[in-house]
Amino acid sequence: MIFRRRPRPEPTDPFQPVPTRVPRAAPAPVAQAPRENPEKVRLRAERRLKFTAACFVMGFATVAVKMGAIAASEAREPSTGSLSGATIVNARADITDREGRVLATNVTATALYAQPHKMLDPVAAAEGLARIFPDMDAETWARRFTSGSKFFWLKGNISPEQQQAVHDLGEPGLLFGSREMRLYPNGPLAAHVLGGARYGAQDVRAAEIVGVAGVEKTFDAYLSDPAQEGAPLRLSLDLPIQAAVEHVLDGGMKLMNAKGAAAILMDIKTGEVISLASLPDFDPNSRPRPATEGDPADSPLFNRAVQGVYELGSTFKIFTTAQSLELGLTNAGTMIDTRGPLRQGRHSIRDFRNYGPQLSVADVIRHSSNVGTARMALDIGATRQKAFLESLGFFEPTPLEMVEAASGRPIVPERWPDITTMTVSYGHGLSTSPLHLAVGYASVLNGGTRVTPTLMAQETPPPLGPRIVSARVSAESRHMLRRVVTDGTASMGEVPGYHVGGKTGTADKPKHTGGYWEDKVIATFASVFPAHDPKYVLIVTLDEPEIRAAGEDRRTAGWTAVPVASEIVRRVAPLLGVRPDFDPAKDDFGAYLTQMARR
Repeated sequence: MIFRRRPRPEPTDPFQPVPTRVPRAAPAPVAQAPRENPEKVRLRAERRLKFTAACFVMGFATVAVKMGAIAASEAREPSTGSLSGATIVNARADITDREGRVLATNVTATALYAQPHKMLDPVAAAEGLARIFPDMDAETWARRFTSGSKFFWLKGNISPEQQQAVHDLGEPGLLFGSREMRLYPNGPLAAHVLGGARYGAQDVRAAEIVGVAGVEKTFDAYLSDPAQEGAPLRLSLDLPIQAAVEHVLDGGMKLMNAKGAAAILMDIKTGEVISLASLPDFDPNSRPRPATEGDPADSPLFNRAVQGVYELGSTFKIFTTAQSLELGLTNAGTMIDTRGPLRQGRHSIRDFRNYGPQLSVADVIRHSSNVGTARMALDIGATRQKAFLESLGFFEPTPLEMVEAASGRPIVPERWPDITTMTVSYGHGLSTSPLHLAVGYASVLNGGTRVTPTLMAQETPPPLGPRIVSARVSAESRHMLRRVVTDGTASMGEVPGYHVGGKTGTADKPKHTGGYWEDKVIATFASVFPAHDPKYVLIVTLDEPEIRAAGEDRRTAGWTAVPVASEIVRRVAPLLGVRPDFDPAKDDFGAYLTQMARR
């Protein structure tokens, strides 16, 4: 047993006073609160319970509505595309013709993609897809599906029938995504003008539509700009007229055994392009890939009317004649020495036929004399000739609202000696596009003011451009072109009632190795109608035409391009609202000059 010693108490100081104990105060009485009416307490409790219950009901209702909306909406896969949180703008405005007819629009489509890690049987899925889509190889896709990748785009757009067939495979790793696609409801009609579009940034929910050529690319920013609120892009084309031009041009190209063709119909005063066609063409709904070998000009994507630059032959003679008239060097009756051959150094210039020792200026155009035109060009001189052609836009690409226009750059001689002055006067040595030619003819023949080509429908007439020639010279030039049709090299171009005037041009095609082919030509007919009151310019160009007629092989424009152009005029003039006029006085140029003199 352990004993602990208790500590001793400290000794007290006998002299320290002992503290006195203070008595504790009594607590204050608590005030009693008056008792509240029990009925009021009950009512307040009921209100609180009702408020709480209402909050619960509203909360559950919100959840129920949200769940219902989710259940009713289409299931979507999480984003698996190339974007990193960016928003895809897949809306795109329509493109219409001048009357509001739709040329390009957007429609809802379905894309097909695969997530192999969700597949039950990747090999069977690949075999099923190959049965639905013949262009898909079963073995190739079986390898891809088992490669460890988690995502594959399969098809950008599939039909409802194809979608159902894929759905029937019962493969959870094959999924669909809704998106918009670009649709060209008229197929290949106006394909080179519209160009085409493709998908840009995309995910499984949406895809950006991007223009790749034509006006789709030129106006890509406008067409995809939400600020435009979907306002359509209105072109100057007229859909029924475009269809008629393409139909006739296609038939003419095949009939004349040509490898390609182009046609341009332009308002002679405003520069609006009513129709622009290039053959062969393509369907922008399934735009082909650019050619990787061979001559790009042989591709259906190549726009012969805008990108193609050719020596356009005798169609240029009207420019030489108009400038000579404008400078006062000649008039329609001035006699020109046409004896040939005309020699310049080691070069000789000849006519297609012997037209005698002299021709009037009007007959130089009517018979298409190279010698007579070359002599007029020598009188004009190189400096003035170059300045005149430059004023017509023949040295630069046209400003047409197409990305392809920039590549249609004329091939201009680096040096301009007298022989170049002579050959350019009748369309050799300077290569330009059919569109350049249309602008030149419109500018000289519309009264003499420069026009700017455009694919945009004009709400009001544009201001007059710079003056190229006087109104009188313009009228004289039209009369000369009218005689080419009534009594010259373009007799097959006559369309009763429409007073067509025009000029033929046949130029040998140059070889890539130098020199010219003897049996390959570019045949062109540049025309205006009606000649006495011009409304439209029409250019038709055929690449390497050849037809057997009258026991001979024919390649010249009078036998090939002219009949095609006359049929186009016959088809489209009524659609354009041009009324036929059978008054022979309209072709009496002497009466016209008398009338002009009295004004």
